[in-house]
Amino acid sequence: MEISSKAGPRRVISTFVLVMLNVSIMASLRNLPLISEYGYSAIFFFVIVAIFFLVPSALVSAELATGWPKSGGIYIWVREAFGDAWGFFAIWMQWVHNVTWYPAILAFVATTLAYVFYPPLADNKYFVLAIVLVGFWGMTLLNYLGIRTSSLFSTIGVIAGTILPGIFLIFMAFLWVITGQPRHIEFSFSALIPKMDSLDNIVFLGGLFLAFAGLEVSSGYASEVKNPQKNYPRAIIIAAFIVFFLLMLGALSIGMVIPKENVSLVSGLMEALKIFLSNYNMQWLLPVLGILLIYGAVAEVNSWIIGPVKALYTTSIHGNLPPVFQYLNKHGMPTNLLLFQAIIVTIAACVFLFMPSLSSSYWILSALSTQIYLVMYILMFAAAIRLRYSHPAVPRAYKIPHPHHGIWFVAILGMIASTFALFLVFIPPSQIDVGSLAFYESFLIIGLAVMIAIPLIIHAFKHPEWKQMERIPLELAD
Repeated sequence: MEISSKAGPRRVISTFVLVMLNVSIMASLRNLPLISEYGYSAIFFFVIVAIFFLVPSALVSAELATGWPKSGGIYIWVREAFGDAWGFFAIWMQWVHNVTWYPAILAFVATTLAYVFYPPLADNKYFVLAIVLVGFWGMTLLNYLGIRTSSLFSTIGVIAGTILPGIFLIFMAFLWVITGQPRHIEFSFSALIPKMDSLDNIVFLGGLFLAFAGLEVSSGYASEVKNPQKNYPRAIIIAAFIVFFLLMLGALSIGMVIPKENVSLVSGLMEALKIFLSNYNMQWLLPVLGILLIYGAVAEVNSWIIGPVKALYTTSIHGNLPPVFQYLNKHGMPTNLLLFQAIIVTIAACVFLFMPSLSSSYWILSALSTQIYLVMYILMFAAAIRLRYSHPAVPRAYKIPHPHHGIWFVAILGMIASTFALFLVFIPPSQIDVGSLAFYESFLIIGLAVMIAIPLIIHAFKHPEWKQMERIPLELAD
């Protein structure tokens, strides 16, 4: 049984629209300080992640999406391959990775807000925690009331709060170079190759996987692209190039003016903009850029806060959620699921009180989010292989070349890379002080174990009476 959408004429979207969609999913300026830690060698890491993770995840998700275009994304793909329990597990992991991602991006909002109104607060963990909690609970309340922003709000947010500030940052760095200002990055071939003598020097590589994750979301549009066998991979490649250069040049721009040992993972972007603008007597622009960045980040969070919850809620059609999570208020919103999400975000956000710095808090939240998401990707790659054998007759508008060797090669490549990155982030990075090693490891191990255990426990106690199809409005089942 599939979660179907409303019937209607098949739309054909342009390659350009699909490119922009993927750019909006992947591009986020909050990742720039993290990448800038590697200086010129960040280019090397970007290429590695693109080859071993971005390309495999894009091709596999395209094949699965065009084979099951009106189903339910990762939930149905894994369910068809390995059964209902693992399908529910996969969609749970896709949803819950956002729960540890929210405090990280809202911390970016908090420090940016501080730079706009009162810069000393940018390093105050209590201020950051307050903004994270007030911001997230506030947006949760808006969704309780059924108040949703339009797609136009999010689209403008991506352009005004991500692309334009990113281009401006790169332009300022270009002026910095041509005017002969001092740089903290060495542009040479030797600097391009990173030091690989210790794994703790490359731990931030795991964060790049999170930056390039999410393409399985846009793959749902693959069947609506004219000539998907040719145009879908082309759109992915173009989007990857745009994001690659936006993030890469943006990260190098930060690294040029801030020594890597002084880069804050949370406020590094605003610090770099302040240096650029002060040098050219344009300080008045800093609040304007800060407001744009805040708008972009809030639009990104608000567009995600209900979407993944809706996706998880649709599993009720197969009876995978307890009745307590199936409750809808008069506005048709799954309020108990939203409440549960907000509670987990609150617990995760408390990490700001126990880590030695905002950078270390930002990193540990990003690391846990990366691990949770990569578990889902490992399942997705395995499902793609399984479905080639269990459902060979299902037509796929896009199909990885060769009957079996192609899918095995691409999926195994993605599985190996995902597994490596998942375990890599267990190692504390050498670039920042994470404080107590016991707390760092315990937070990641317990956090990952709990997030894995919850869906398995829920499914183990599943009852037939949980199946309540009439509770799912059509707009949630789309």
